[in-house]
Amino acid sequence: MTPTHRKAALITGAGRNIGRAVAVALARDGFDIVVNGSSDRAAAESVAAEARGCGAQALVAMGDVGSREECLRIAAEALAAFGTIDVLVNNAALRPEKPFLEITPEEWARVMTVDLEAAVWLSQALLPGMIAQGWGRIVNFTGMNAMQGYTGRAPVSVAKHGAWGLTKALAKEFAAKGVTVNAISPGPIAADDDAPGVTTDRHGYVAKVPSGRMGTPSEIAAVVRLLAGEGGAYVNGQMLQVNGGAAT
Repeated sequence: MTPTHRKAALITGAGRNIGRAVAVALARDGFDIVVNGSSDRAAAESVAAEARGCGAQALVAMGDVGSREECLRIAAEALAAFGTIDVLVNNAALRPEKPFLEITPEEWARVMTVDLEAAVWLSQALLPGMIAQGWGRIVNFTGMNAMQGYTGRAPVSVAKHGAWGLTKALAKEFAAKGVTVNAISPGPIAADDDAPGVTTDRHGYVAKVPSGRMGTPSEIAAVVRLLAGEGGAYVNGQMLQVNGGAAT
């Protein structure tokens, strides 16, 4: 059953790039927005202001999603502001590059907490409200670097494979409660600080993309809009690859 109240969405890592594009796109679609960032409050406030310009209410909830306590605080702030969070987008991630044999236990654990466990903690905090109203959406992120495996990014591959496993498990467990859980696997995506009209190929990825270009944050946001809307209600437990044909 679709909620009759104005829906709200929480997006982690929403200060720039994909997270920012998702927050603004959902604001345009009529969602109130919780903007999470880890350190750059000015960037998060800018996104919130842009969301408000679309007619949305917006809350900035700063915090490190690599901490369970911080995740629970962020969720509590969001619930206090909007009553329930209808859409959770687990976008925040770390993608360090380092040879496998040089990775310290602390570095490994940090990637696991941000790229995987944050989605667990936030889902546990927000699912009860979704279940109570019989409607909810969770969108996780995997990625080509995770699903194919790249030299120097072992912890990212492991964490993002875990996010895909979490997606499938939750999709089956909560489908009957009206909650869908899906994953998006982006290809190489241009950053906000690239010049207008330019998709900077920092790592030589374009040569591997049949479309011959980098993607844009707005193209990822368009898929989140589908999954968060009524048109995506029968899409559940899926990983949508948005990569210009680079991986199938």
